[in-house]
Amino acid sequence: MRVDDPNDRERANNAQYTLSSLRQVAQWLQQQPFCAQLLHPAFAGAPGHEHWQQVCRVGGHGSAGLAAGLFSIMVHERFQSSQVDAWLNDLNLFKLGYSWGGPVSLVVPYALHGMRSHWPQHLQPGTLVRFSIGLESAQALVQDLQRSAALHLG
Repeated sequence: MRVDDPNDRERANNAQYTLSSLRQVAQWLQQQPFCAQLLHPAFAGAPGHEHWQQVCRVGGHGSAGLAAGLFSIMVHERFQSSQVDAWLNDLNLFKLGYSWGGPVSLVVPYALHGMRSHWPQHLQPGTLVRFSIGLESAQALVQDLQRSAALHLG
């Protein structure tokens, strides 16, 4: 990729930083007992991972590759939506909202059972939570998630 414009260079650097942070935050979430499923095709075991490997891997091998800065998790069905809402509302760095990406990390829960007539076969039961990772440090984002999860999902 040729990047001559300084603004393009900044956007490319931000995208690389965001993807690195996404991987760290998503990996931490995937290891938590409240996470029933991680939904991002760059992660093994996620729906669409095989297709992602064929289409998006850089250099044709390894786990590095092109991927979006958005991902979702399914929070285990044993947690009520009020608990998930409290967890997300108590976050300090993540703001509640919708976006395709930007400098501020965002999060939003979805009650899929009220949006679908049939449960999607590829999803574990529970509450879907969508994340958009911004430019905050991955360590700070994980600490924010961990603090609030201990209060509301622990």
